[in-house]
Amino acid sequence: MWKVLSSRVVIHTPHLHLRSDRIELPDGSIVDDYFVQESRGYSVIFPITSDGQIVLVRQYKHGLGEVILELPAGGIDPGESPADCAVRELAEETGYLGAPPEFIASFATNPTGSNGRFYLYIIRDATLQQAQSLDTTEQIEVELVSLATLRAYVRDGTINTNTHISSILYIFDQATQGLVKLP
Repeated sequence: MWKVLSSRVVIHTPHLHLRSDRIELPDGSIVDDYFVQESRGYSVIFPITSDGQIVLVRQYKHGLGEVILELPAGGIDPGESPADCAVRELAEETGYLGAPPEFIASFATNPTGSNGRFYLYIIRDATLQQAQSLDTTEQIEVELVSLATLRAYVRDGTINTNTHISSILYIFDQATQGLVKLP
């Protein structure tokens, strides 16, 4: 087991919290400046309308420098539960609201360099009920697609973010096993 000898925060902004750990490895070796991105985590939402459409968002992602298509998702605010985050993010990014979120699973995002997890939820009966309420860094277009189109988007690379691919495929797998009901 690794032993943390010391830890210090080196970056703390609204967009990044990074700490540097001094680590002692099991063989006694010392590693200085092992960086870990700290995170409250985020929620990924698989929103399904009453007629079986999936609500997707198309937006610019600055780290990649590209516009991408993905499921709605967003960071958990201080004191907020992952389920509350799912409802809030769906409403803010798309204007859609629906049935209470159904927890599907949680996954480690990058266990080598982050303590973050993401939480996957299905929100059923999603309907457009309000205007989007976007952050200053967001410009989002909402798209509705069928399950067949969503599957095709994963296969052909239209959706190419690992978190969102794994979320979609996980839900499809759970549906195949009868553990999740899809339209």
